[in-house]
Amino acid sequence: MEPKVIIHGGAGSSLKGKGGLAAVRQSLHKIVTQVYQALGQGMSAAEAAVLGCQLLEDEPRFNAGTGSVLQSDGQIRMSASLMNGETQQFSGVINVAKVKNPIHLAQFLQGESDRVLSDYGAAELVRELQLPIHNPLTDLRLNEWMAERKGNFDKTMATVVAEPVEAEAGRGTIGVVVLDQQGRIASGTSTGGKGFERIGRVSDSAMPAGNYATTQAGVSCTGIGEDILNECLAAKIVIRVTDGLSLAEAMTRSMTEAKAHNCDLGAIALDAQGNIAWGRTSEILLAAYHNGNAIGDTLEWTEPELMGSA
Repeated sequence: MEPKVIIHGGAGSSLKGKGGLAAVRQSLHKIVTQVYQALGQGMSAAEAAVLGCQLLEDEPRFNAGTGSVLQSDGQIRMSASLMNGETQQFSGVINVAKVKNPIHLAQFLQGESDRVLSDYGAAELVRELQLPIHNPLTDLRLNEWMAERKGNFDKTMATVVAEPVEAEAGRGTIGVVVLDQQGRIASGTSTGGKGFERIGRVSDSAMPAGNYATTQAGVSCTGIGEDILNECLAAKIVIRVTDGLSLAEAMTRSMTEAKAHNCDLGAIALDAQGNIAWGRTSEILLAAYHNGNAIGDTLEWTEPELMGSA
């Protein structure tokens, strides 16, 4: 089967400046290409989802792994999850610190009986696996936090893309959904949180509401985590496909409901037939895909419709 891949680097209100847009496009296209090539060489869907998340986590521009935002106390706590659609197994870590790639912890937990660990348990797992201590802090994120501290954290979240030219583009998460040559689907999602949040706040990224896959479809979400949780968005879209709706119909219906509830979010998805879809109620969705023929993205997608497809 021709492999397919779609990834995202967050959602928000604007991408200001052609320099910022060009840089984000270059990063997303490069990562899509690497994941697609790995799938073409026979990599499984679950492994490819991890690879894509790892590459996005390692890109300081995005709010996951290196480049994650700081919480209200100045600390970085990250969450990530992986779902293997073939086995329908979900695994993840919540609010883990001082690790380079949270998605690797989620990958390890796929083989465990306890598959979702929170802060203390995730930290114990880091020690158990003897992973090197990594500081994901970047100067841009530190400066962002220090500036907001002067204003007593008036903003409710940080910016999605860590760029000096960027402004007011919050709701940062990264995600990957893939279909491999064997027709298997997997999804991965990772985040540094929304920034400046209350200590202990849990995002949707390590829950089925934000990351879900079966043999029929896979979805990764981004945006306001609380809105995604309220909609149970990823699982809702996948279940609608399982119940007989097309991927486009499932995405459109779910986004229409989310918009009616004044939600601020986005989602990427693909199904077992290789159809690719995305949707958003936010103004922009930072997504790119390879449909087997060419690479495309949603960076300048300004259509009034809530759903797009490739």
